[in-house]
Amino acid sequence: MKFPEDYINKIICGDSLEIMRQMPDNCIDLAVTSPPYNLKNSTGNGMSANTKSGKWAGNPLQNGYSHYSDNIPADEYADWQYNCLKEMFRLIKDDGAIYYNHKWRVQDGLIQDRKDIIRDMPVRQIIIWRRKGGFNFNPGYYLPTYEVIYLIPKPKFKLATKGNACGDVWEFTQEMKNEHPAPFPVSLIERIISTTNAKIILDPFSGSGTTAVVAMGLKREYIGIDLSPDYCNLAEKRISKNKVESELLAIKPALLF
Repeated sequence: MKFPEDYINKIICGDSLEIMRQMPDNCIDLAVTSPPYNLKNSTGNGMSANTKSGKWAGNPLQNGYSHYSDNIPADEYADWQYNCLKEMFRLIKDDGAIYYNHKWRVQDGLIQDRKDIIRDMPVRQIIIWRRKGGFNFNPGYYLPTYEVIYLIPKPKFKLATKGNACGDVWEFTQEMKNEHPAPFPVSLIERIISTTNAKIILDPFSGSGTTAVVAMGLKREYIGIDLSPDYCNLAEKRISKNKVESELLAIKPALLF
């Protein structure tokens, strides 16, 4: 594949690590993503691959993701995600950054703060995403109501003018009206992209295409990658719908005269 024509403003269906490895160094400004959390391998949340009854039964995440089970050995999962981060870091420009959303949770009775994934990545800041509500079927600890976003920049990364006025605790409600089992809130991605000067934004686990939709709305360019043809189709439909709505808004004033 050749850059940029084969990547820019497209949703690419395939293995994110393999596709990122085909891309040249320093070709994007920002990576914004939230990978699958390997929930079915967790001992702390009460859900496993064999959960057929109880409080988790019927939850969309219990079915896993389309074309991905979300249940691999913990060490393999950590290695995979670390390698993905390394590729993202290679792809961002000298003034670029990664916004990597994950969740601290209890595993085998102890907090899992994702150091197993982050390792030697140059984290500059941890942003707390405070959700409104959540699940907790474990009586051993309080209801988790937040996730974390690791800001992993190259040395020259700076926020857009007045972007640094935002605090490091963000409160956004989870996205509820979405076919994907774990979608990004639009408002969360708007906060990230709008407070940067990024022109090309990559989401290597693009799911329903929220990062792409927001980037397009903010007049930026996007690259989306996802393993699931179902989610790629969903993302393409959302992008097409938003393009039509944007075009209608653009011509509406002219229709008034």
